[in-house]
Amino acid sequence: MARVAGIEIPNDKRLWVSLLNVYGVGEVTAKKICKGANIDENTMVKDLTEAELDRVRKNIEENYVVEGELRQNLFRDIKRQKDIRSYRGVRHKLGLPVRGQRTRHNARTRKGRSRPVGGLKRTLDKT
Repeated sequence: MARVAGIEIPNDKRLWVSLLNVYGVGEVTAKKICKGANIDENTMVKDLTEAELDRVRKNIEENYVVEGELRQNLFRDIKRQKDIRSYRGVRHKLGLPVRGQRTRHNARTRKGRSRPVGGLKRTLDKT
């Protein structure tokens, strides 16, 4: 298996499909990486030479933020919003939708399972 951006990419797939395993690389970016390295995107990874793999690695390193650095940037941005107590930061803290979605009927993914509120159990006293 070839190693790109600290990730083992599968040998039995086309180059652009294998690059999708790298965090921060989608379809469009994967095809741009192939074009930037002057390699046909439909070439199988196992057919690539070491020089071609080096060109792919260098292209990713110089032009894209991927994997750990990208995760750190996202975490840092969310932490900054929480620290300055912006609306989005407060929503992140509370585990509610951040981008303006309604929460009255939906938002189960962010809010979690619906739990009944523990109220009073009524006892009927017949005296």
